[in-house]
Amino acid sequence: MNRCQFIEDHHRAWGVKRLCAVLEVARSSFYKWRAGRAARAARERADAVLAERIRAVHAEWDGTYGRPRITAELRDQGERVNHKRVGRVMRKFAIAGLRLRKRQVTTVPEPSATPVPDLLGRDFTASAPNTKYVGDITYLPVGDGEFLYLATVIDCFSRRLVGWSIADHMRTSLVTDALRAAAATRGSLAGAVFHSDHGAQYTSREFAALCAELGVQQSMGAVGTSADNALAESFNAALKRETLRGARRFDGARACRLAVFRWTTRYNTRRRHSANGQQTPIVYEQQSATLTLAA
Repeated sequence: MNRCQFIEDHHRAWGVKRLCAVLEVARSSFYKWRAGRAARAARERADAVLAERIRAVHAEWDGTYGRPRITAELRDQGERVNHKRVGRVMRKFAIAGLRLRKRQVTTVPEPSATPVPDLLGRDFTASAPNTKYVGDITYLPVGDGEFLYLATVIDCFSRRLVGWSIADHMRTSLVTDALRAAAATRGSLAGAVFHSDHGAQYTSREFAALCAELGVQQSMGAVGTSADNALAESFNAALKRETLRGARRFDGARACRLAVFRWTTRYNTRRRHSANGQQTPIVYEQQSATLTLAA
């Protein structure tokens, strides 16, 4: 128990002077503590109110939002609060976002493939939408030892997921379907760079032919180096972390497809991204277009 609180609780029986001497508390310190009781009580009440607002945002995002996104969400709702206070209240009330789990490697290189240069050099930024993309394939565990597979196409400018495909196989059509979906979303991918790892699907002649057809220039990082495709790796980790929420696998293929569809929709339209200044990918692109027109 706090020594000052003990003195406050027992001073009528023993006196402040004696209790301070026994507990080795300066009387000036005790009286200062006493004078601040009202402020501390007000702060406790304010923290409790803020904790409820944090819990509401936390629950809305299935427990996946951490301090930065919760702070941005609260500010948009009119709450004048900084990230330090949000972090302190979250720790105080044991509210925490989900943490990354170790990923499973999906890259299977094709030894006979024609070499493709690395055009990104780990620079996952872009000055405009529809110029640089990254993509990857990730496992989605379902049922008893079974998997679905997700292929993605992500814009480096806004982190927007512009194309994706999910299937129960890892044939090349998985990645070509994702790239075609991206082309349909953008209208055209002509002149854009698409960066991937050295998986056999991406090094296949079929995928190279589709890139040529769409006017897309291929780029690949080093074999076996996940950092060379870190943006796509990060996306995959966030998706699985926030859809599985600690579970080992999805409850069947249908549940998995529904969870991925729901999450990807929220990701583009409502989920805040630190690289976008805590704005959603679509809002970030819209603001960029507005600023360009204004200029």
